[in-house]
Amino acid sequence: MVRAAVLPAVGSPLETAEIDLPEPGPGQVRVRLAAAGVCHSDLSLANGTMRVPVPAVLGHEGAGTVVSVGDGVGHVGPGDDVILNWAPSCGVCHACSLGEVWLCESALTGARRVHAHRADGSELYPGLNVAAFAEETVVAAGCVLPAPHGVPLTDAALLGCAVLTGYGAVHHCARVRAGESVVVLGAGGVGLATLQAARAAGAGTIIAVDVSPAKEELALAAGATAFVVASDSTPRDVRGLTGGHGADVAVECVGRAATIRSAWESTRRGGRTTVVGIGGKDQHVTFNALELFHWSRTLSGCVYGNSDPARDLPVIAEHIRAGRLDPALLVTDRIGLDGIPLAFENMLAGKGGRALVVF
Repeated sequence: MVRAAVLPAVGSPLETAEIDLPEPGPGQVRVRLAAAGVCHSDLSLANGTMRVPVPAVLGHEGAGTVVSVGDGVGHVGPGDDVILNWAPSCGVCHACSLGEVWLCESALTGARRVHAHRADGSELYPGLNVAAFAEETVVAAGCVLPAPHGVPLTDAALLGCAVLTGYGAVHHCARVRAGESVVVLGAGGVGLATLQAARAAGAGTIIAVDVSPAKEELALAAGATAFVVASDSTPRDVRGLTGGHGADVAVECVGRAATIRSAWESTRRGGRTTVVGIGGKDQHVTFNALELFHWSRTLSGCVYGNSDPARDLPVIAEHIRAGRLDPALLVTDRIGLDGIPLAFENMLAGKGGRALVVF
């Protein structure tokens, strides 16, 4: 039996409970968690914006140490430090055959398997595959990657989503070039990681935008050269900081129609907007045909930073060891499992950066 944060039903508050976690079967790995980040995607699962089977153990960004492995697992063993990968690629579907492993058609099939049982025998599912909001978890072998040397596990936990997504948004989606101007809308965990990645890419002017003035210090520490409090005048404010033209690149990390539109309007003619935030079906973004022609801007979605974790994590680790990236700067609260509901409330209120569950 291990302690876990359980979502009983969509829209219900999380409950901390003892769960019966089985030993790993063939092709599975049991991991003792060191830390797990509280991501906005977890909130999206809890409120139904994203749908997975429930009741479930949420949490998809984490790192820990292998306890035991099932038959057929050879790339990790007991005692190894690992990072959880919530979106493992199958390697054979159409997307994988194109090298777009972040769009793997089978990535979330594991979310439909029975993960564990509550004390009353009822079944639990693993949220986004890895059920990181627990003292221990059992995952498919493809959901664990060796943790990089020289990076503390509490920092490595953030590599599984926030850092990987922010890095990928800058390097794979927006393809920021040295000297370009970048505006990042939303200074939560992913936004702060995006600011760091933009600085590491050699961006010139880096503008952070958030509804909370209290985020300014965090944003500047992460690499922003200017901070703007979000308002209806955000695009105009950004143009004022970029010679009247608008930013070369905008990265939207909120997932709201108004913010996506603001990000698009904040870029120069021919600029590029990357949408990282996950919005609901009720969030509709509209454009007229003439402005699409006239502004010649590019708008693109971004899944998991369009990253291949096996390829990108060693690169990110080198940036961390060299001091160009610092996952610890994303964390504003270190909590226990019981603190996750408050972390959700703070997220909704726009407070703080990443909350990190430390075991």
